[in-house]
Amino acid sequence: MNEESKPLIVIIGETASGKSALAMELAQKFNGEIICADSRTVYVGMDIGTAKPSIKDQQKVPHFGINISTPVTPVNVADFKKLATGAMAEIASRGHVPIMVGGTGLYIDAVLYDFVFRKVAERKLRDHLGQLSVPELQAELQAEGIALPENSQNPRHLMRALETGGQTSERKPLRANTLIIGLEVPRDELKARIARRIDQMLAAGLEAEVRQLAQKYGWDVEPLKTIGYREWREYFEGQVSLEQVKAEIIRSTMAYAKRQRTWFKRNSSIHWVKEQREVVELVTTFLNKSRMGK
Repeated sequence: MNEESKPLIVIIGETASGKSALAMELAQKFNGEIICADSRTVYVGMDIGTAKPSIKDQQKVPHFGINISTPVTPVNVADFKKLATGAMAEIASRGHVPIMVGGTGLYIDAVLYDFVFRKVAERKLRDHLGQLSVPELQAELQAEGIALPENSQNPRHLMRALETGGQTSERKPLRANTLIIGLEVPRDELKARIARRIDQMLAAGLEAEVRQLAQKYGWDVEPLKTIGYREWREYFEGQVSLEQVKAEIIRSTMAYAKRQRTWFKRNSSIHWVKEQREVVELVTTFLNKSRMGK
């Protein structure tokens, strides 16, 4: 069995749906190791606000994709794909099962569908293009013989077409021997879980964590513009109360959960489940079939 066809289990779902706890249970039951597909747990110091796996859990089960960069050095989807594919090979080489878990849909799809990414733009070219109007960008594309993108009025799309020479990203078929499990949680229950999680984060010292990160890196780094961190800026400036911060984090998190749900529902390959018992049965059957296919 080659590396591309070795079994991979993927756990997806909205924030606070119980993905991490389920991944831990499966890893311990089926001799697995965990790859965190989360665009924020990659950053050192962003622990409480990202619900990063605890040190205790990391000691019980090896985790990949955690603390690989600082907030001033961005990690993108191409970086994650490289990290994840390397981790999958390493885990499989030990005879263990890779379990990818997370709610960042783009990160997960990049691995599952082997995304081929367009080249990264040069800074000088991007700065130049950023000064041009939509008609000027369109004229440059025509002069270069590059077809206009589908949204020919969007300057960002026009710039990317020029930066990449018209190259488009490629999405391949779903990776073989992959089981994707989605956790379904009723909306009311999810909102209650999110509220409880935020209370737990506050009790664990979220305010101090954000203050320390803001003092060290400043508010302009991209990771501090994300949910659970950006809401604190006005609080530290004395403009809003702690209760207002909490309410805004809940509101933003619910809106993010809706976007996650929309993203994942487009994927017909996901097995949606409501009870963990169903998951154990699915994984057992999947791994048995994988072993028989060797």
